[in-house]
Amino acid sequence: MTTTRPMPFETADFKRALGQFATGVTVVTTKGAQGGPLGLTVSAFASVSLEPPLVLVSIDNRSEVHGGFEASGLFAVSVLAEHQQEISQRFAFGVEKFDASLVLGAHGMYLVPGALAHIECRVGAAHVAGDHTIYLGEVLWLEARPGRPLVYHASRYAALGDPA
Repeated sequence: MTTTRPMPFETADFKRALGQFATGVTVVTTKGAQGGPLGLTVSAFASVSLEPPLVLVSIDNRSEVHGGFEASGLFAVSVLAEHQQEISQRFAFGVEKFDASLVLGAHGMYLVPGALAHIECRVGAAHVAGDHTIYLGEVLWLEARPGRPLVYHASRYAALGDPA
């Protein structure tokens, strides 16, 4: 969505306001046109529907991962545990991402071992929204385990309060 009128606030103010929304942290992976692994850290992840089971991820249009979604039609989400900050940083900053010990899921997507949840999806729809594309994923396979999630708030990692 493109706006033609000036924004009444600065980009930094927008980021600061949205940073007040605490999110979980995920690593999203896919495969490129040549079949090589692609991945990045994503906090823009959400459930959409139970019937059928759908999730969404928002991917920057400039990211190489964006092309992988188009090429493979599949992606995976690993919901990170609180002890996986290093994995989050590795995938956020592009430093030897796939040197980590990843495993293959049921549909051939790379997953982060020890994550609280793994979800493999088929791309069901893509919606361009500004400088990102929102991908709806049809959930093909998943698994979950108990634990405490890695949380991101106000531009830094944060600890979850007392366990539920």
